[in-house]
Amino acid sequence: MLAPAVGHYAFVRDDGQPLDFVPGQFIQVHFAYADGTATKRSYSLATIHDHAMGPGEAVEIAVSYVPGGAATALFESLEVGGRIDASGPFGRFCLMPGDANARYLLIATGTGVTPYRAMLPQLEAAIRDRGVQVVLLFGARTPAELLYGEEFRAFADRHPEHFRFIPCFSRELPAEGSAHAHADVRHGYVQQFLPEFAPDPAGDIAYLCGNPNMVDACFEALKADGLEVRQIRREKYVSSK
Repeated sequence: MLAPAVGHYAFVRDDGQPLDFVPGQFIQVHFAYADGTATKRSYSLATIHDHAMGPGEAVEIAVSYVPGGAATALFESLEVGGRIDASGPFGRFCLMPGDANARYLLIATGTGVTPYRAMLPQLEAAIRDRGVQVVLLFGARTPAELLYGEEFRAFADRHPEHFRFIPCFSRELPAEGSAHAHADVRHGYVQQFLPEFAPDPAGDIAYLCGNPNMVDACFEALKADGLEVRQIRREKYVSSK
């Protein structure tokens, strides 16, 4: 469990082959409702890899539990060794090889931070190769819901001149002296603190992933700051029963 209502799942393909993908992509899990109606849910890939994946390497996803949700019932009933049907990878919410921007603004809420975890090796290469700056604004209600927070903080500590991790807690701040207590912690919603980082159309590319209201609010704010639509890459997460 990554949080009280979020599980981290790792799968391997039953044919033993790796699932190569571009960080930011997702898979679709296929299942059926109680009445037999087929449906599917999309989950961003959280796997950190370098495109040299070997046979049997895990495919990782984060799953938000929705009370009464059919997908939640599927995942909660899985035991070690359990099987799912899935397809993919799909999606274009990825870092582009031709990007020449000075800074990435990565903005997320909840499980919307998952693709950024997968992007860490690419971001590290961009920092090394072209000195790019990265700001990750991540919204959660409480410290217990800060998914992969220790990994992002460790990455920021390794790259203090280039990567800032800004957790924004809407309900509860971390206790003083706790692992999540840090000068970069904010109290409120991510969209409140976007102006603090002065979005710059001359050098920024922004990624927005997570709650649709957050995505829409930040999209409008970034456009008002002068960023063109092509400089703002979006993916909305919508919970469904």
